[in-house]
Amino acid sequence: MLNGFFGKKKVSRTVIDDMANKQKRYEALVQAYHSDIYRYAYWLCRDQHIAEDIVQDTFLRAWRALDSLQDEKAAKAWLITILRRENARRFERKQFELVDLETEAMVDNEQEGSEHTMESEWLHRQIDKLPQEYKTPLLLQVVMGLSGDEIADQLGLNKNTVMTRLFRARNQLKEALDSDPKNKQIGRAK
Repeated sequence: MLNGFFGKKKVSRTVIDDMANKQKRYEALVQAYHSDIYRYAYWLCRDQHIAEDIVQDTFLRAWRALDSLQDEKAAKAWLITILRRENARRFERKQFELVDLETEAMVDNEQEGSEHTMESEWLHRQIDKLPQEYKTPLLLQVVMGLSGDEIADQLGLNKNTVMTRLFRARNQLKEALDSDPKNKQIGRAK
């Protein structure tokens, strides 16, 4: 009888130790990547509250699946994948009412006068217009700071394909900048 009792104590201690180790790994993961994950979430949705919700859901899923993370070096890419799926789930759950409005008319009144904000909004709209195959690698590079190799791993592509898509994305943005009459006026004014 005492043997069984002490055996359970040993098992319980192992479970407690495992949970403590998992908690330490999780806290290190959050500390290391929270700001990067939030920055990417904010870029995707452009709303602080939604970004916070997506990040929270991302880290909740990461906690649940932490034991599946075998390579700590792949943690950032793993979290990005979870975040992208959480963002996609957001659209699956919500039915949007479609309204026919001009995107340019939707400028926050508090930020109307800021030239920097207008340029930022213009750039965001141009990036949103890119085909998904160009937009995703560009955002992973610019917003998340991933290298070509990391982007290739993240998207399951060849590095040369990623570099080509990044080149084409930048060229499309440059062409949009060159062809926009507002930007030509801004360029002459400076």
